[in-house]
Amino acid sequence: MNNRFTLKCTGCGKTYPPTPELYLCPKCSKQNTPTTPPKGVLKAIYDYDSLKKSIDRAISNNFWELMPIQTPLSMPELRVGNTPLYHFTKIEGQPIAFQLYLKDDSQNPTFSFKDRTSAVVSAYAKEHGINTIVTASTGNAGSSLAGICASQGQNAIIMVPKSAPLAKLTQIVMYGATIVPVDGSYDLAFDLSIEATKAFGWYNRNTAFNPLTIEGKKTVSLELYTQLKKVIPDFIFVPVGDGVIISGVYKGFEDLLNLGLIDIIPTIVAVQAEGSANLINNLKRKDFAITPSLTIADSISVDIPRNFWMAKDYIDRYKGEAITVSDIEIIEASMILARYTGIFSEPAAATAYAGMLKYYRHERFRVNQVVVVLLTGSGLKDLKAVSGAITIPKAIKPSIDALKDMKIF
Repeated sequence: MNNRFTLKCTGCGKTYPPTPELYLCPKCSKQNTPTTPPKGVLKAIYDYDSLKKSIDRAISNNFWELMPIQTPLSMPELRVGNTPLYHFTKIEGQPIAFQLYLKDDSQNPTFSFKDRTSAVVSAYAKEHGINTIVTASTGNAGSSLAGICASQGQNAIIMVPKSAPLAKLTQIVMYGATIVPVDGSYDLAFDLSIEATKAFGWYNRNTAFNPLTIEGKKTVSLELYTQLKKVIPDFIFVPVGDGVIISGVYKGFEDLLNLGLIDIIPTIVAVQAEGSANLINNLKRKDFAITPSLTIADSISVDIPRNFWMAKDYIDRYKGEAITVSDIEIIEASMILARYTGIFSEPAAATAYAGMLKYYRHERFRVNQVVVVLLTGSGLKDLKAVSGAITIPKAIKPSIDALKDMKIF
């Protein structure tokens, strides 16, 4: 039994002791249907009053007491998290008056933000003697789980829609995981993975199903608190699909708030692709309506945002903001990022930067405000997405005259 935390239903408020078999609130999950976001998502709650008494130790231990794992020895030996936070003073070569920071999570072991979650889920499974973990994925979560499990000596089973990018599928296979292509959408792969969990007893990593996924993703907020030397950002731009990353970002700052270390939550901006905006489009609706997703940003292409209710609660409670961007704006943002910062981000990550650019162009930032953009995955994950926006020159003869004809300068 892990006594570090309890699990609280975000719907009815009932608390439960954590076990590997508990994913959703048994009571609220009875209301769930295949065409709406699940209710009964659980949130990890810690003894914040006790932690306040040893707050200096908690800070010096990188907030380890706020993690659902008994010992750091259960975590992968790979370096997960502690990714770079870059400060830039220009956008497209033009000076800016605000403080722009880019959090580059492509520097994680499998080149995506998802390693934060996979590491925590893998460690929890290890502490409970579980050796097989399953997940549904459009690519990044799958390659992440595959890589982390490879480092931990665990078996990974990855269910992916057949449309998942080749680079991500290649990663999964190279890490030695079992890949299960599903003839259908991510949502169908998600449902099949849950059925398999019940049928075979595998541990499930699915976001917004396994409550520990939020705990892995919240680590980015704890890092930002440290890296910014306790300065709380004015804005944080987050790419959104299922709503789990943004919930994790909120959860990290909420934990800091509960510990009395901060007194305000940043304005967190949910950024979605116009072609897959089922979370944003339903924030103000009383009934949930699905629009089939179609976007170049495959990692955030979701019909049913599985963590909708938690994300909506956080956005409403802490006055978050939301914005959509077109695929054209996403590719433009990816190219601006690469050419002016040297960071090559996949479309889902560039979505957050595109949202920031929209705010910037509408003069939403004041002088010296601190603005953070989460860049959640490497552009090498999906080269096909940007192939139509670039031109690779034809080969030339190896001569100076031919080089001159290219008129490089």
